[in-house]
Amino acid sequence: MRPMLANLFYLGRRHRYLAIWGAGLLLAAVTIVGAFAPFSPLTRLNFLVFDTYQQLRPRPPAESAVLVVDIDDESIRQIGQWPWSRTMLAQMIDRLVEHGAATIGLDIILSEPDRTSPALAVAQLERQGFQVTYPGADAELDHDRILAASFARAPVVAGLVLAETVNTPPPPPKAGFAFAGDNPSLYLPAYLGSVPNLAILDEAAPGIGVFSFPTALDGVVRQVPLLSRYRDSLYPALSVETLRVAQGASSFVIKSTGASGELATGRPGMTALKVGALEVPTAPDSSIWVYYANRPAAGVLPASKLLAENPDPALLAQIEGRIVLIGTSAIGLRDLVSTPLTAGLPGVLVHAEIIDQIIGSSFITRPDWAEGLEVVLAIGLTIAVLAFLPWLSTLANALVLAGAVALSIAVGWIAFANHSLLISPILPALTCLLAYGMASGVRLLLSESESRYIRTAFSHYLSPAMVERLVNNPQSLVLGGENRELTLLFCDIRSFTGISETMEPTELTVFLNNFLTPMTDVLMKSGATIDKYMGDAIMAFWNAPIELPRHRQRACESVLEMQAALERLNETLEKPVKIGIGLNSGICCVGNLGSRQRFDYSAIGDSVNVGSRIEGLTKFYGLSNLVAESTAREVEGLAMIEVDRVTVVGRDEPTAIYTILGGRDMAGSEDFQALQGRHDQFLANYRGRRFAEAATDLDVLRDIAPALLRKVYAEYRLRLDAYMIAPPPAEWDGSYRAEHK
Repeated sequence: MRPMLANLFYLGRRHRYLAIWGAGLLLAAVTIVGAFAPFSPLTRLNFLVFDTYQQLRPRPPAESAVLVVDIDDESIRQIGQWPWSRTMLAQMIDRLVEHGAATIGLDIILSEPDRTSPALAVAQLERQGFQVTYPGADAELDHDRILAASFARAPVVAGLVLAETVNTPPPPPKAGFAFAGDNPSLYLPAYLGSVPNLAILDEAAPGIGVFSFPTALDGVVRQVPLLSRYRDSLYPALSVETLRVAQGASSFVIKSTGASGELATGRPGMTALKVGALEVPTAPDSSIWVYYANRPAAGVLPASKLLAENPDPALLAQIEGRIVLIGTSAIGLRDLVSTPLTAGLPGVLVHAEIIDQIIGSSFITRPDWAEGLEVVLAIGLTIAVLAFLPWLSTLANALVLAGAVALSIAVGWIAFANHSLLISPILPALTCLLAYGMASGVRLLLSESESRYIRTAFSHYLSPAMVERLVNNPQSLVLGGENRELTLLFCDIRSFTGISETMEPTELTVFLNNFLTPMTDVLMKSGATIDKYMGDAIMAFWNAPIELPRHRQRACESVLEMQAALERLNETLEKPVKIGIGLNSGICCVGNLGSRQRFDYSAIGDSVNVGSRIEGLTKFYGLSNLVAESTAREVEGLAMIEVDRVTVVGRDEPTAIYTILGGRDMAGSEDFQALQGRHDQFLANYRGRRFAEAATDLDVLRDIAPALLRKVYAEYRLRLDAYMIAPPPAEWDGSYRAEHK
């Protein structure tokens, strides 16, 4: 279990950033790829964003270049049910021409003969055997011919419907086409058939334009192709065909990829359409984004008022020089479409919008590099969001995420408002949100795994408070080995072998548990990490896995508490036990040490070995504790005296060792002050080779020193006796070289 948890922890600590970033970037990549899949939901979202752009900043209309003659509900009520007589339509066209219309476009289809034509009635009567005479031999009885004659006299653009559900060929196009670059047949949308007007009408009209709109995913008219294809023939939209006829141009000029001055992108497409003196930038499929105005771009003249016997001269005056479109807003005729600004707009007004924006050169475009820019933004912002994720707090990361989303929205809006470009923030914003969500989830899982591992791995080493501190601040933990200054403690029971020989195994287990439990309580309370239990011995250290201030002081104070706990334990035992404690401080390598199958959080290094040797010297000096100079030099307020300067086994450099006699109360007493002064004087005489003076000091110390120092002074007595007979060599520095561990 522990190796598995450790592997999770290693992932969380050493590779957690790769895991977090990898998860976020993987989902970001999936999102980006999915954005370009057919029927991607992001397409619908992009459209909604582009609609919002137009709602916030609609197009300012041009100077009323278009007039719509509206066959509205009131006109139908006054004139009669649709379809009207073709003579009435001819009257409308003649009146428009009479008052100076530049061109007339029909947003209606006239595919069946006029049922009100007298010629039909005459033919039917003659088939029944009647002889019909009528005045005026030259009178035209066919209303369709009357309308065709009106078409021929006027700059009329007849309407045409191209569809994929019929196979009737359309009439020949009226306009010519010139193109440079890729052949338009490679990229223009193709249709299988058409719903044309009567052939006599199409032949008479100077222009023919497609007025049907392509089917959108949500029914909103946003893009309208300016050119469509039936086999090898090209057909212009009603809007641009009226502009061609109004300018007297004979043909269109198509600019495509691969032409001179145009970029060959590898995917053929149209870049612009030139209509007389006007040039219209287009999408590769020839479509134009309709940029709707905040109010009707065209003037509206009800058909009933145009056909009135005595029309208002002010109304007729607005026809002069304008492009006139004839269409319907009558609800019953169902020529209503949805736009970004209006739920039900007459289709003829959409054509008027297109003409108006072309004349005013007010275009919105989605350039071919827009998708690439959105991908770059998505990748860049996602990387920025994920880069900060492992380092910042949840609130700070949320602010970074909000900033990234806001930046993507700002880029899109500025591109539209200042440059009329359609750049969507959806892909960058959604990628950031999804990647952040995924990465945050992985981060949470890793944090939970890390917390579980820390609690599991260190609950037996540290106090609960220290474990929680480590869980809340896991960055303070570096597993796998790091160099850190530690204060190390070694504790051992004196004569444990003899004690164990007098007990049964179960009794010995109870005895050890009773001893180790209070010792461990003291150590964990002080912030120590329990490294290991070695039978009756304890190894512990301070300042890892988390840093502890004044760890030397904590260790020395723990020694006194351990001795006090031992005294309480001895009161319950028949035969009291004694312990030896050694302390040392220094740089160690601390971390998970061992094999892949089994390991422990431990410390290794020369300082560990010295600490173990110092604990072993407690037997030699008959003391319950010894503290290395590296630990004692930063300890304050304790009754501590220097015992000796020793070169432990395995080292060449001597170290001073101290013993702790008591706490702050003893340290401030006059008796201890006197003892410490005489003891320091003794050591100075001893190390200065003034052995006679040292012997005098020793006699005094034996009378005033506590009993626990008797063995120390007895050892010094032996050395003095020997040195006064045979002085030590000249290089002697007053240190003692230990012979045993």
